[in-house]
Amino acid sequence: MGRKQNAADKGGQAIQVALPADCRLAAQGALRAELLGALDAPATVLDGREVARVDTAALQLLTLFRREALARGGAVSWLGASGTLCEAAGVLGLAHALDLPASVPA
Repeated sequence: MGRKQNAADKGGQAIQVALPADCRLAAQGALRAELLGALDAPATVLDGREVARVDTAALQLLTLFRREALARGGAVSWLGASGTLCEAAGVLGLAHALDLPASVPA
């Protein structure tokens, strides 16, 4: 399950959201809530290094989060992304929209 590593505060700290190994929408109520809470943060760092399973709906959620956060003036970056996450985003044509980094070796 995703976890918030640093709480955003008035001092402008980034929020870090860790994506779970099973990153399919059916299991993502907590991730959705975290992403909604991070929308107004000055910066969000997504950690997708542990993602082993991901579906189209979860990738769409991440794409919409990134688009909305940028529209609100926030910054979104990646701590890392698994090969599974990068491959699925590439197949769906979302790698550019997500601005994914190179995958980390297993």
